Amino acid sequence: MLGTRLGELLQDTPEGVGEALGLVTGFDDALAHGFARLGEDRSAALAALAGALAATPLGGPVGEAVEKIRAGSVSDEHLVALAGGRAALFGAAHDALLDRLDTALGRSRPAWRPPAAEDGEVPGNLLGGCRVWLRELAITGWRGVDHDLVTASDQTLEALLSAPRLRGLAVLLDGLAAELRASCPVGTMERLPVRRWADLWTRGLLLSQAGAWDGGAEPVSGRLLILGTEVHEHSTVVRAQVHAILEPAGGAPPRLVRASVAAAKVDTITGPAVWRLLGGYPVLLGALAGHRTLEITDMPLLAGGDLVWQEERAVAGEPADPFATARILLGRASPAAVPPLDRHPVRISEPVLVEGYTTGGGAFDLGGAAIDVDVDRLPSCGPLTPEMVAASSSCLGLLRWDGGRWLLRPMAVLTTVKRKPVAAHNGDWALGPTDPKAAKAEARAGDGVAVLRERAGRLLRK
Repeated sequence: MLGTRLGELLQDTPEGVGEALGLVTGFDDALAHGFARLGEDRSAALAALAGALAATPLGGPVGEAVEKIRAGSVSDEHLVALAGGRAALFGAAHDALLDRLDTALGRSRPAWRPPAAEDGEVPGNLLGGCRVWLRELAITGWRGVDHDLVTASDQTLEALLSAPRLRGLAVLLDGLAAELRASCPVGTMERLPVRRWADLWTRGLLLSQAGAWDGGAEPVSGRLLILGTEVHEHSTVVRAQVHAILEPAGGAPPRLVRASVAAAKVDTITGPAVWRLLGGYPVLLGALAGHRTLEITDMPLLAGGDLVWQEERAVAGEPADPFATARILLGRASPAAVPPLDRHPVRISEPVLVEGYTTGGGAFDLGGAAIDVDVDRLPSCGPLTPEMVAASSSCLGLLRWDGGRWLLRPMAVLTTVKRKPVAAHNGDWALGPTDPKAAKAEARAGDGVAVLRERAGRLLRK
């Protein structure tokens, strides 16, 4: 029974996870204040990091880096070693948590296979430019960041964005620069997103080393059965991430996969209107709204389980109930290996079907095993509400590790509305609201997306 297995998952945190995360917190505090002015406590935090890694292959480089930085010498080589050590601690915590989760769910996850070396040369000067800027951030610390330091990245970022092979690094660093620019002067901020900025700094510094990180892609064909979707919405971007099961052509075992589509937005576009920004993906949106399968042909699949969505390679299929799909296939579907840079507790997000629970106090109780339910992040562009979740009898959701505990984030529920059974999914309104009240509200608000596009077109014509 899933309730019993979840009970084992929720009993306690794997040994060493808390200690590893504590070491990372100490490192992040030192980075926030800058390596140029390490005090006794922050110097000790770096030494503790080195001590924890002493018996690993990273022990020598990290230990040397800490000694040099404490002595006032900060080089790219030393910072890369520290970034690698930080990532290794997160990776160890991630692996312990994910192994506990896979065991509870009865899933067998393949090991990551190092990719072959990439063909062609990567512009070393661009990677070097990234490291220079990231080094200045580390020396200065977040509290010392000003507009001049942020602007120093502009030329490098412009060149990065024009290099297709470095687009991922470019977008990551461009996002970090944008956040820092919007926060300047950072020294006046009451509270800093220390963990987030340190995560971006670490990933950027490691990606600025030449080498293959993502494992490449393989073309896959078969039937895609959708389980549910997450909608991540910010003031300038919206992304729909679809979780699904792929039944490969030829009869291979089913696989858990994801597919994401995104679009730029403005903060005035909210609610169901955000789906219109994703109108360039009618096949995918139609499958979400109509609960249909998709037949895909030679769609690129990254080694980490992410489909590179290409509309022209997908065709809508027959109707399929996501709850029936989960009951029949979810227990047999093979999860993907986790790429090295994705080994971070916050990235754990595994689809599960939970049934037979009682609700109360913001949690699902499965015969004594209670798991907190994250209803604060239900998307406003779908029909799901906290009240529906509280009255539900079945839930398709994502198990996540957040804030030191396991959470269930709903993607769909079976519930009762006016004494009638109802299924509600995050993607039900992908082609427009089906609820009369929501449809009327959207009609009164007008088509803001069309208005903005018309104004943008008028400006471009001028």
